[in-house]
Amino acid sequence: MSISVEKTTSSGPQWFWHAVVIAALAAWWGAYRMLQPFAEFLVSLLPVERSSHTGEALAFFFYDVPKVLMLLALIVFAMGVVRSFFSPEKTRALLAGRAEGVGNGLAAGLGVLTPFCSCSAVPLFIGFVSAGVPLGVTFSFLIAAPMVNEVALVLLFGLVGWPVALTYLGFGLAIAIVAGYVVGRLHLEGWLQDWVRELHIGGNAADALDDGPMSMTERYRLGLAALKDIVGRVWLWILLGIAMGALIHGYVPERLMTGIMGADAWWSVPAAVLVGIPMYTNAAGVVPIVEALLGKGAALGTVLAFMMSVIALSLPEMIILRQVLTLRLIAVFIGVVATGILLVGFLFNILF
Repeated sequence: MSISVEKTTSSGPQWFWHAVVIAALAAWWGAYRMLQPFAEFLVSLLPVERSSHTGEALAFFFYDVPKVLMLLALIVFAMGVVRSFFSPEKTRALLAGRAEGVGNGLAAGLGVLTPFCSCSAVPLFIGFVSAGVPLGVTFSFLIAAPMVNEVALVLLFGLVGWPVALTYLGFGLAIAIVAGYVVGRLHLEGWLQDWVRELHIGGNAADALDDGPMSMTERYRLGLAALKDIVGRVWLWILLGIAMGALIHGYVPERLMTGIMGADAWWSVPAAVLVGIPMYTNAAGVVPIVEALLGKGAALGTVLAFMMSVIALSLPEMIILRQVLTLRLIAVFIGVVATGILLVGFLFNILF
């Protein structure tokens, strides 16, 4: 998914847009502070005991649905404005010609800031390769873009706190950088599909497009466009994720969850990765499940491994990448990324 960064036609004076954005932020903050009592009020209207399993599940659902959607709306709008400073052309030009190592770190950092996910992996991969971006650097971007994105970071911060969010950020970036570097050192360009490899051989660095500076009014409008596009695509996954999280929160016994995904179960980390790979959701949909699992006593490392595998190694993404990668290169990609995720899971189960 990507949001166009072409210039739009401004409507209304710039001061008016500033005032609207400030008023909207104030209203957002006031509504956010009232979510907990509002959720409790909704549960009180229903013929269920608040302390029952159903009451716990409903309270979780009524609180998390508006909270996740509000957090998502805020960060998507903000990042839509930030993304107006980036375009695929500028990103390719920035990465092209970079030495491995430095390029891997830069690519992973750009992956956090740019709006690309698995559904746009193929055209981006082709664009990077044709621009002369090294294969390993490209992989660092493709790993970081879906796995370490602003939606996951903000939702994790809002739902489970900044230590988990920063942990996710640091180790997600580390996996993207190291995995990309390893792929680059293996010199696997020959394992690209033939037509993609020809692009890599004959490609030249793309020139960045520059239509001149945008006004803040135009950037606000792009933020609204991103809000409409992205929230419209993921709201159903959010509801499904929160519903699953509510069921876990209300009905799954804590002892059972601790036994399956606790730190003492050494096999829980690889099992979590294997369970996560065939799932198809996104960061917004999986974070409420993470919140519920942690609330039930699941180990932090196991839950992070599950989340990372769902986002970075999903089966649909592998099917898309099959159009540009051979099966051997996909196997290497899965192996390197899965190894990094397993190390994160085991390490955090030991430390926490």
